[in-house]
Amino acid sequence: PFIVVIVPSRELAIQLHETVNDFIKYFMKSKDKIYPVIKNVLCIGGDEIKYQIEDIVSGCHIVIGTPGRLTDLAEKKKLKTDNCQLLILDEADRLIDIGFDEDVKKILEKFKSPRQTCIFSSTMPKKIQEFTKKKLWKPIVINLGRSGSANNKIIQEIEFIRDESKISNLLPTLQKTPPPVLIFCENKSNVDEIHEYLLLKGVDVCSIHGDKDQYSRIKAIREFSSGLKDVLISTDILSKGIHFPNVEHVINYDMPKEIENYVLRIGRTGRLGKFGLATTFISRNQDEAILLDLKHLLIECKQQVPGFINSIPENESNSTLIECPFCGGLGHQLNQCHKLENQRLKM
Repeated sequence: PFIVVIVPSRELAIQLHETVNDFIKYFMKSKDKIYPVIKNVLCIGGDEIKYQIEDIVSGCHIVIGTPGRLTDLAEKKKLKTDNCQLLILDEADRLIDIGFDEDVKKILEKFKSPRQTCIFSSTMPKKIQEFTKKKLWKPIVINLGRSGSANNKIIQEIEFIRDESKISNLLPTLQKTPPPVLIFCENKSNVDEIHEYLLLKGVDVCSIHGDKDQYSRIKAIREFSSGLKDVLISTDILSKGIHFPNVEHVINYDMPKEIENYVLRIGRTGRLGKFGLATTFISRNQDEAILLDLKHLLIECKQQVPGFINSIPENESNSTLIECPFCGGLGHQLNQCHKLENQRLKM
């Protein structure tokens, strides 16, 4: 291929593959010039690798895939990078995270000839800055706003609700806006529980999480995107990069453990210059560190800060809006970063 695009999730790879195919169809329709047929190959886990090998070996221009599958193809010597002129890492902060970083390094080692490398990320933590210094030559950094900040066109509502009352509050919350609505949960069991509850209430709903097979995941996204389903329930696999143009409302059934994931989740609404609403359920057992990050994010976005969050005590050093260089949180310093601590524990 001339272009290789690496993304962290299958769903994002499929979306990019379809978008590129739309561009290719546009070029083919051009009356002014005659363009060659551009071949675009999707390489993801969950699909038969032999068909992907056939598509690549028969000749292609663009390959879009996930790290694991691209590593397999490169090690089998079916994906050759001699002609590649452009390498793109999309959602790089997730790609360079623990779990993906080894696969990404293996793929990058296959690129020997000069090429242009583009790295896209909604946050710029320290690990990406170190990665670019090691892997890129004289990189140019382009910032659009503060990395890790939320869209000002999203109205953020925070509701204090006891754990046992959360599910019964879902229907009134869903009625705040017309569909489509996206609901995020921290774990797969909550996704399944809410799905069953809303089905019993007569809501057109679908769900997606990591334990579902590839066919079910693609079907859920397509039904939601096309308007066949009003509500989609998901874990964080849909929080990164996936584009739903008409979502008016995002509900965080569970507050995520990291502020970065909160920003990514609510970013599924308020897209393309539209306004959106994000409702987040907070319960009593929530970690105070993430609530302090949330407090400062709400202040930065000029949103209303609820009294129960405002009353949380904090160190004087945290009261000024200084961004944590590792995770982008505003409510703590680097030496208090829970994401950094979690990464150390994983290592």
